[in-house]
Amino acid sequence: MAFGSGDYTFELDENWGKLPEGYEFFQVADVAVNKDDQVYVYNRSAHPLMVFDREGNFVKSWGVEFANPHGIHISPDGSIFFADRDAHVILKYSPDERLLLTLGTRDSPSDTGYTLPERVVHRAAGPFNLPTGIAVTKEGDIFVSDGYGNARMHKYNSSGALITSWGAPGSANPVDFNLPHGVTLDNDGNLIVCDRENNRLQFFDQDGEFLYMRQGFRQPADAVVGPNDEIYVAELGHRLTIIDDDGDILARWGDDSSHDPGQFVAPHGIAIDSHSDIYVGEVLEGQRIQKFVRQ
Repeated sequence: MAFGSGDYTFELDENWGKLPEGYEFFQVADVAVNKDDQVYVYNRSAHPLMVFDREGNFVKSWGVEFANPHGIHISPDGSIFFADRDAHVILKYSPDERLLLTLGTRDSPSDTGYTLPERVVHRAAGPFNLPTGIAVTKEGDIFVSDGYGNARMHKYNSSGALITSWGAPGSANPVDFNLPHGVTLDNDGNLIVCDRENNRLQFFDQDGEFLYMRQGFRQPADAVVGPNDEIYVAELGHRLTIIDDDGDILARWGDDSSHDPGQFVAPHGIAIDSHSDIYVGEVLEGQRIQKFVRQ
């Protein structure tokens, strides 16, 4: 069963992800791959972090508890960063489950005027109010998208000191955000921010200076960059899109919400391994992870 097109054609591995008895893929918020091609599945089940090998064999689960798993990132030095959304913190762990750093104050959201059920960010504020994603440079600088209850990007140094923040709630202008939902670094070290409810990607340098944007997405939730500068975008609106660094579409599949193999309900997290195979985690009624093998 083939998906994509041209040089970006993939086969679905329908049997990937062998779960132990009593485990489930429930609301797979995000996925990350380490240097050994182990796949970290960050989800909202009773086992919030599960690790698999590249073939989908279960390796282990972590004993760490999270309030609401949202984003995961494995830094160049192998540290694992988690956005624990509803606790309003970013957590840095070693691979052996030792907590190394906490950004933010647990259970203490910043004052943006955000309330439920309105879900409107009235003003930008400091870290954090329901943070969403993380990206880390080779030098150890940490970038956090602060999305559901805020409309900001934050930059920290490797020691956890806040360096700068940028962004404001809105849609009209660059640097306006309406749910900055995921963040990644391209191969030049620039930031790609998934401005989800504005249906666009915004690109910044590491000082927060706006560079350009790419539009035409369906609620881009997460992105990852491949070795040839191609950008893989998981769109909550039932779709996966691959673009080149000029914004031209290399491959795209998914349309209407579908549980059919290889189609999508709610793509929320995405990762690629050293073979350029794709892993897509789904939330809402999706509740699965799918692996697409590069042909």
